[in-house]
Amino acid sequence: MKIVFLLSQLLLLAIINTEILLAQATTLNSWSVKFKGIGLFSSPRVTDLNGDGVGDIVFGAGREEFKACDSAVIALNGLNGEMLWKVASIDHIFSSATLKDLNGDGTEDVFIGGRSAEFMALNGRTGEIIWKFDKKKGGIKWYNFYNPQFIKDQDNDGVQDILISNGGNVLAEPFDTKNRYPGNLAVLSGKNGKLLARAPMPDGKETYMSVVAIPEKDSSDYKIIFGTGGETVGGNLYVTTLSEVLSGNLSKAKLLDTSPSKGYIGPPLWVDITGDGTLDIVANAVEGKLLAFDGNTYKSIWSIKMPETEAYSSVAPGFFTGEDDVPDFFVSYAVGHWPDLGWSKQFMANGATGKVVYLDSLGSYQTSTPVVIDLDGDGVDEAILNVNIQAFDYTNKGSFHNILVIVDFRGNEILQLWDSHPGSNISSTPWIGDMNSDGLLDIVYCQGTNTRKTYTFDGLQVNHVSTGIPIKSEIRWGGYIGNKYHGIFEMRR
Repeated sequence: MKIVFLLSQLLLLAIINTEILLAQATTLNSWSVKFKGIGLFSSPRVTDLNGDGVGDIVFGAGREEFKACDSAVIALNGLNGEMLWKVASIDHIFSSATLKDLNGDGTEDVFIGGRSAEFMALNGRTGEIIWKFDKKKGGIKWYNFYNPQFIKDQDNDGVQDILISNGGNVLAEPFDTKNRYPGNLAVLSGKNGKLLARAPMPDGKETYMSVVAIPEKDSSDYKIIFGTGGETVGGNLYVTTLSEVLSGNLSKAKLLDTSPSKGYIGPPLWVDITGDGTLDIVANAVEGKLLAFDGNTYKSIWSIKMPETEAYSSVAPGFFTGEDDVPDFFVSYAVGHWPDLGWSKQFMANGATGKVVYLDSLGSYQTSTPVVIDLDGDGVDEAILNVNIQAFDYTNKGSFHNILVIVDFRGNEILQLWDSHPGSNISSTPWIGDMNSDGLLDIVYCQGTNTRKTYTFDGLQVNHVSTGIPIKSEIRWGGYIGNKYHGIFEMRR
């Protein structure tokens, strides 16, 4: 595939087709802001927090494990990047927020968590803590909280409640199997954070996967996908129900897949690929597999193994082949074996056949997920992806640069979008959408500022790109685990 990269402060120089000149990306309303002494794994979320009609940005941040931070959740003015508010935490807030108006003031509030069992609901307007999870509840030791999902009201207080996974002992050595305590699925009150139910992993293993859930037809129950295991510990991929979580027993969970040496970490998807009207399951396995299962029978539809890779990211759905109405899937994997992960490999799979129809290797290791939009309105989607490029000077000293690229599957090109920036991005997925309702595409993405190392907590940068690109159709996949942040893809082409 032809690749066009420009590691400078120039705007992009290529075109997707004769209709769209990507040099329309403008700096008129674009901005970047930097923060010293902190880093992030969280992905940005966008919602109007200050009532000016423009989307604002909220994300999690922090320092190394077990270090407190006064800026662990940050909200920025979407107009100019000025800080609206910040919230402290005793540890790194690495998850991405889920948004819902809890206090009825017309502004979405922020539900977000991370290490050391930190999970909180924040007033979207002020950043004031509405409630924090009580780590003393449940009679166990709580670990990391991952991305939450809202479910129907379970405690009859008139507020939707929260389904969330918790697990992962950061103090365990990589190949230590004795100090791997069972993860849990938990149901929390959306109104006050009270623990309503918890259920330990059925295989007794830890969990790092954010759950995704869909309501069952003609029922108050939900189907839930969850996974166990990690970078060096085997695990399993399951489907269960909310009623089983509420019972505290997941022993009846349906086993979808198993891996003896690696687990299941990246959030899966609910998406209909069989065309029967029932949402099916697509998920990554850490051992470098992309898997699809029938949502009715839970039988395998297809499986793709990418040799010598590992998968820590989620999956980006879209209509990339232009051949049918079945969603296709684009993923970015790491080349190597943890912790020796040096480069990235991307591939796109035809959703109908499970065949790889695009393969490339762009940039050094990162675990962010692509976002998806049909930029030129031709019915074939493009993907937007963060890429880390390492450049070397005459002394062979390397420095990292982070760029956004457009993967144009129909034109068979990779196109750089906007400026390059010194530094790298490890796991923060971009957000795409229309922040000010002008019909033009906005992009928000985050990165670290250290040019020598990737895994650091000594500086981050938030970038807002205001483009001149018209949004011609509904955005397919606009952020980490989707437009609504719930891992469900229900669109048709």
